[in-house]
Amino acid sequence: MTRNIESGNLMARPGAPIAVSVPRSAGPQAGWRWLVLAPLVAFTLVVAMVTAPRAETAKPNLVTILTAAEPQTQLMAMVLSMQSLKKGTNVDVLLCGPAGDIALKHAPASARAPQKPKGMSPQKLMQAIMQQGGKVSVCAIYLPNKGVGADALLDGVGQAKPAAMADKLLAANATVMSF
Repeated sequence: MTRNIESGNLMARPGAPIAVSVPRSAGPQAGWRWLVLAPLVAFTLVVAMVTAPRAETAKPNLVTILTAAEPQTQLMAMVLSMQSLKKGTNVDVLLCGPAGDIALKHAPASARAPQKPKGMSPQKLMQAIMQQGGKVSVCAIYLPNKGVGADALLDGVGQAKPAAMADKLLAANATVMSF
């Protein structure tokens, strides 16, 4: 197939190689134009790639589910949640069963007692997590079964909504840690 650029007609010959004829009238200026245009096009593409807005990488999410009654286990859950928060992770702590007691204004002594080696208690570290942007909530069935209302919770502690918590647990960038 041959193309005559001046007329725009395509001419086909069976078995013939495909060729493009450039009219002689283009002369040496055609080569000069490409020498100028090719670097300009390349430069424009590089500038576009460098200055194009980059997609934000979603922060990872940690969902800590704490049900354990033992103070050391409660504290370790808070330690790992705090360390994750410090590394830029979104942290959600869900307290269920006996672990929900650490979210109470009048928490048991075991939730408030300092532990070695740093003298931190589960409740105090949980409050520090909230102060640094982490979210803490009690499970939806904790308060009704404890026989108390939301006013019994420390300021900043919420009541988890099952559908919203399920979304957090199933998110593609979520890690679930359970104690």
